[in-house]
Amino acid sequence: MFSPLLALTASLASVGRVFATIAVAIVSGWLLAYLSTRSRVFENIFIPAIEILESVPVITFFPVALIFFIENLGGYAGVEAAALFLVFTATAWNIWLGIYQAFKTVPGNMVEAMDNYMLSFSQRMARLYIPYSIPRISSELIPSFTNGLFYITVSEVFSIGSTDYRVFGIGSLIYDLSSSGHYIEALYSLALLAMIVSLIVIGLRRFSEYAIEKYGLETESRIHYARRGVIRGAGLSRLSRAVTPIARISRYVARGGIHLPSIENRARLSAIWKISKYVMVIATFSILIYIAVIKIEGIEPSLWEYLFSRIDRDLASIAIDYARIAIISLAALTMAIFLGYYVATKPGMERIFIPASQVIAAIPAPAYFPLLYGITHRYIEILLGPLSSEFYVLLLGFISTYYYIFYTYWLGVKNMPAQFWDIMDNLSLGFWDRLRMVLLPSTFPYIVAGMTATINGAWGGLAIGEHWPNIYDGRSLEVSQGLMRELALASDRGDLVLLTWLSLLFSISVAIYAILITRRLMDLAGKRYIAEEAVFAA
Repeated sequence: MFSPLLALTASLASVGRVFATIAVAIVSGWLLAYLSTRSRVFENIFIPAIEILESVPVITFFPVALIFFIENLGGYAGVEAAALFLVFTATAWNIWLGIYQAFKTVPGNMVEAMDNYMLSFSQRMARLYIPYSIPRISSELIPSFTNGLFYITVSEVFSIGSTDYRVFGIGSLIYDLSSSGHYIEALYSLALLAMIVSLIVIGLRRFSEYAIEKYGLETESRIHYARRGVIRGAGLSRLSRAVTPIARISRYVARGGIHLPSIENRARLSAIWKISKYVMVIATFSILIYIAVIKIEGIEPSLWEYLFSRIDRDLASIAIDYARIAIISLAALTMAIFLGYYVATKPGMERIFIPASQVIAAIPAPAYFPLLYGITHRYIEILLGPLSSEFYVLLLGFISTYYYIFYTYWLGVKNMPAQFWDIMDNLSLGFWDRLRMVLLPSTFPYIVAGMTATINGAWGGLAIGEHWPNIYDGRSLEVSQGLMRELALASDRGDLVLLTWLSLLFSISVAIYAILITRRLMDLAGKRYIAEEAVFAA
């Protein structure tokens, strides 16, 4: 029998965990960002570390967190700590980076006034830095809440060997109801969760609008985009803080707050920056390797032989999962390009679609996917036969991550300089010409950032879908090959050595991908595809 009180309590427990981690991320972000503004050495360590951690899929941290917290804390406290740590890694990096950029763009005359009055640290934070960072923080709340809720429902129930670990929450409640065949009760619980999420998203949107009105500076970009009808305070992406950097910098330079370095100094700072990033890459993965060695250093030589004998199979599994990620990402990008442009150019559609899609995206896919599977699996199996499992894994990865690239591309289209729209209209360009000549080049930085987040989020969907026992009515969802499947099977068997080994291989592959592909795309976007610089140069 459905218990509304139990479902409400479980939903509030899960939501409470998410907001607790967001609060910790905000408070720690204030302290770390302030240290970065005061120490160049700390800044050169802090920012590369964030960029590296932000490019690593959240699911990579979970096996390490399980091993560490459960073995060292044990009991319910260890399980709770592991779940909270996973959610923290899903929410912290964007918030930290947003606060840092807010602190770095505080107008120089305001900082000078604080220095003249010789205000203490607490007075500076309370009167200047914290208020100035609130608009940036508000822009991160909805995506952080969405990410956190997705991963909290994933981490509330998991198994290692024959031992089940769980914490009380809506994820564990819906899992228990679905596993026991109480699908109507699970649907009611999901509906209640959807109502709570809707109210929270609406509240966060209102807070974002209030924060921008009360604490935002009236910059040229803000006036321009408000006039063009952008829904201010939507909080769709971290890219909202990069809307016209040329206009912002020129405004602060006029006040004497920022002195641009010489060409020689800029080259030297660029070299230091690159060296710092590579040092942080080496340090981060040295820590991962150290943890892995500590875990497996005591194993027998025969087991070492087994691990190395299966490396070809493991690398093939990684390659297969990257192929799945590519399919999911390309599908999401295709949808974003067409739907994002349509929504951006139709104000009436935009006012309805964007808030509604935010609510839908905030509802965690693992909570409702078993019910979707139960309704559709008969028809999909008739259509696709043996490929039906592959279809569901790709579908779960898609609905877990499509909104990243959609929102960033939509925001990129909305933030295109007005001159670009005038040129396209004056030349009477059709959609395909607009797309090829203007839209894709001018939104390329947004696309790169959005695709990076999409790829990272898709790993979470694969981690759940490649091996999902008893997803619906005694049926299981499973593919024949894939690294996430191997990780799940190792976890089910309680094989912590293999779990650590596979996590290490995965982390190395992510590092290689980030250095060879992600970083180069971001550098290319920053050097050749900055729309504001084209307008400024003209």
